[in-house]
Amino acid sequence: MTELTDIDGLIEAAADARLAAIVDSSFDAIISKDLNSIITSWNGAAQRMFGYTAEEAVGRSVLMLIPDHLRDEETDIIGRVRNGELVASYETIRRRKDGSFIAVSLTISPIRNVSGEIIGASKIARDITATKDSERRIRLLLREVNHRVKNQFAVILSMVRETGKRSTDPREFEELIRSRIMALSRSHDLLVNSEWAGASLFDLIQEQLKPFAHEEQVSLSGPLLTLQPNAVQNLGMALHELGTNSSKYGALAGDTGRLEITWQIANGVSGRREIHLVWDETMPVHERDRRDESTRKGFGTVVLQRVAPQSLNGSAVLERSPGHLSWSLTAPLESILVPQLAAEIPAAEPYFSP
Repeated sequence: MTELTDIDGLIEAAADARLAAIVDSSFDAIISKDLNSIITSWNGAAQRMFGYTAEEAVGRSVLMLIPDHLRDEETDIIGRVRNGELVASYETIRRRKDGSFIAVSLTISPIRNVSGEIIGASKIARDITATKDSERRIRLLLREVNHRVKNQFAVILSMVRETGKRSTDPREFEELIRSRIMALSRSHDLLVNSEWAGASLFDLIQEQLKPFAHEEQVSLSGPLLTLQPNAVQNLGMALHELGTNSSKYGALAGDTGRLEITWQIANGVSGRREIHLVWDETMPVHERDRRDESTRKGFGTVVLQRVAPQSLNGSAVLERSPGHLSWSLTAPLESILVPQLAAEIPAAEPYFSP
């Protein structure tokens, strides 16, 4: 009988040792307390999470971990534990030794003695700071996307209205609207790829000119700049309208024209830094270029002379003559560039494309 008792004791001791090892190696903080909220055990994860060693924590009230405005939680928890309830996981805030706060998910269950009496509670705490940060970031991103989508809808409605005023042919209207929406989409894709942080002016120009081909007739020159989202959208629209016009009447309508796009940073009259962007194209003179210029003033002209410059707090000049078209934009740097990068522009290396 004595031998059996000894064996049972050894088995029980081994089981206790395994349980202790599991608790100590857990990535979650596992804490036990009595019904007076006094801490009775404290594993390694609890030390890493809250900053207290086991020697500092055991024997003290668990209230040291609970912010003052949440102390009613402990009263409720102890009351439910006394009734034998398992407290399902819930999210709350706890305080570390250094006074900082941590978001945790808690699960609490009663501890019983060999007689089945409830003598305390076991608490498992999981750090959910990363999850909360991710949720917060997703909420911010969704708000940003909602704002951007509404803005895109407003731009598209304006496109439809202005294009409709200047088009009598349904097929032409459909083609123009489709191409303009696709141009918006190309700008949008650049922003999505950067999580709405901005987009390179060089990349924006390339994307907007891609549908018109003739890359060998185009040269780009200027410093590497990162545009803020509003500038990406409005400059993208302007570049599309210029590219469309060029593919029909200008340098990109044949193989002999030449398009140069240059940009630079300079000090304006008021002393503030400005960007000067110039679209300059030369092309063979055709008889149709001698017609009244008013016949070619449509939605594109509105975008170039009013919409794009006003949205960037700047000004623009559009000049046409036989064999030549020029559009120049001047706008303050803070309306164009991502703010945190604007200060670095003087040291930026220029990019040149043949």
